[in-house]
Amino acid sequence: VQLQASGGGLVQAGGSLRFSCAASGRTSSIDTMGWFRQAPGKEREFVASISRSGSTTDYLDSVQGRFTISRDSAKNTVYLQMNSLKPEDTAVYYCAARRRFSSADFSPAGVAYWGKGTQVTVSS
Repeated sequence: VQLQASGGGLVQAGGSLRFSCAASGRTSSIDTMGWFRQAPGKEREFVASISRSGSTTDYLDSVQGRFTISRDSAKNTVYLQMNSLKPEDTAVYYCAARRRFSSADFSPAGVAYWGKGTQVTVSS
């Protein structure tokens, strides 16, 4: 499975950005998809996730209400709409997918597939 992420960039505080992450290859072998982020000097942290069906979503508390994750199963693509961005959202963002039927949780140690990191910089 390959994950191709696009989006990100530089934005002023209060602005918006949108990520997309397209899965290719053996997509039937993955279920939950989402994003993590890593700021300089900090550990990689969970941001948002969405189940294979799209019926279940989960968010980091600090992005709840500002970020929205969605999924187009026909295109094997997941989207992350980020609104009301804050300087503390500045980080490298990584798309990720968990292996289907895995007992692992959706965490940096639990996901099986990673996309290339994309920088998000929010200026104050």
